[in-house]
Amino acid sequence: MPHNISLITTIAAGLGLALVLGFLAVRLRLPALVGYLLAGVLIGPGTPGFVADVEIAAQLSEIGVMLLMFGVGLHFSIDDLMAVRKIALPGAIAQMAVATLLGMGVAHLWGWSLGAGVVFGLSLSVASTVVLLKALESRGVVDTMNGRIAVGWLIVEDLAMVLVLVLLPALAGSLGGQVPGAAADATGVWWTLGSTLLEVMLFVALMLVVGRRFFPWLLWEVTRTGSRELFTLCVIAAAVTIAYGSAALFGVSFALGAFFAGMVLRESEFSHRAAQDSLPLRDAFAVLFFVGVGMLFEPRVLIEQPLQVLAVVGIIVLGKSLAAAAVVLLFRYPLNTALTVSASLAQIGEFSFILVGLGVSLKLLPPEGQSLILAGALISIALNPLVFTAIEPLQRWLRQHSALARQLEARDDPLTELPANTESKYLARQVVIVGYGRVGQHIASALSQAGVPYVVADQNRERVEALRAEGCAAVLGDATDPVVLVQAHIARAHMLVIAVPDTVGVRRMIEVAQTLNPGIQIVVRSHSEEEAERLRHDGAAQVFVGERELALAMVRHVLDAAQPKAAESPAH
Repeated sequence: MPHNISLITTIAAGLGLALVLGFLAVRLRLPALVGYLLAGVLIGPGTPGFVADVEIAAQLSEIGVMLLMFGVGLHFSIDDLMAVRKIALPGAIAQMAVATLLGMGVAHLWGWSLGAGVVFGLSLSVASTVVLLKALESRGVVDTMNGRIAVGWLIVEDLAMVLVLVLLPALAGSLGGQVPGAAADATGVWWTLGSTLLEVMLFVALMLVVGRRFFPWLLWEVTRTGSRELFTLCVIAAAVTIAYGSAALFGVSFALGAFFAGMVLRESEFSHRAAQDSLPLRDAFAVLFFVGVGMLFEPRVLIEQPLQVLAVVGIIVLGKSLAAAAVVLLFRYPLNTALTVSASLAQIGEFSFILVGLGVSLKLLPPEGQSLILAGALISIALNPLVFTAIEPLQRWLRQHSALARQLEARDDPLTELPANTESKYLARQVVIVGYGRVGQHIASALSQAGVPYVVADQNRERVEALRAEGCAAVLGDATDPVVLVQAHIARAHMLVIAVPDTVGVRRMIEVAQTLNPGIQIVVRSHSEEEAERLRHDGAAQVFVGERELALAMVRHVLDAAQPKAAESPAH
């Protein structure tokens, strides 16, 4: 047996202990990741007994970040990213600014320098992509509008942090820290910023222009060999090598590089198979990520500095979450979207650790700042599933007890109802399409070609505005709210088509539709075979499982059912 087997030891100890503690956490009705974090604490240097290799655990965590971001990219298209840009870009910048100012404020109260406050505040401002994805995936809402806004928000944060990590060494001297190498003047700072932006733009352009053609072609060629092992190897190799290459050649983070790798592979018709085949490996390394976070934690900070830890957790869980909710509501999105985005951001993770390490090395942040950030990360990550669970009851409570919440949801918004001059053919015997994503667009296009009138209900303001500009009938809102379906004139509609990937609110939509229109036909898109079987068993709807592969079958069913009735309509 070789004497140096620290990699095997770290993996074995991390996964084994995570399994035991994760199982116990689930039995105690706690999130499994709480067990994973505790496993890391137990094998970390902050507790007595066996200590795993922290450096190896950190590298394993990076692989977990790569694979998870790659999986998101496989389900996230350029159109999805552009669709949420108007809320994600200003929202992320505003929320990061508020969190940074809050961090600087408490750092000033503790007597820290300006540079320490800047690094500390920025570390609290950026959420963990890995934690967010696990939370969204566990609830099946990654592909929903709320999920896309949250993911787009974090992509903007990641891009901002790439710039921060590059610029901080150049600005360290003016912030009271230690300048590495030659002193940086104003010209050097602007040169660094310009070159960084240029590198990021070159990487994005290369992936969108070359990668979108090359990698789907490569996946097709590998698929033609008929080897399942080669296919899986191609998928994993693409994720890891593109992520590494983006960091080595363009200075882009591993996470961002892997995300774009998934986005370009999404252009392949085998993207769903790629996502399925890489899922077990993504899950395993995601566990190692949480174990790695736990290993960095020093439990003694909870005893020595409890008030400081409480302040850090307060900024993470409450401060920046409230700022994010305010921004979302200002952009006139529903309360549910504001709460979902807030919950998504109520934690910190990988970028915070990287920034804190850089701040300590530049003599900007005192060592105690690193301990406080790690304590805040561990506690906020452990609390995050509970924060997500509290969304629905909090939303109900706010609607019942807060006049302001009701006012925000009932405010005068021209997009929440059809215009007064809407043609009569859209008000009776029409098809109501809930969700104007890829599947919804396929169905709407087919209905247009067949001359069948339809009304779209969607939560994305930009989509509804674009549809209105094209002369299409569309209303803004969450269709689980009966008011939205009422505004789409569901009571006189011929058919309801639920084309959203989120199955959580499907039953609610069906109940509302059947209450208001007992004879309505209902067609549902579902990603879950289990959910589809339940709906079919209830006889509530015609259910289709899948996305692109079954979109055409769903279109044919809608057309076959809608066209004869549409022909009988007086409007025709």
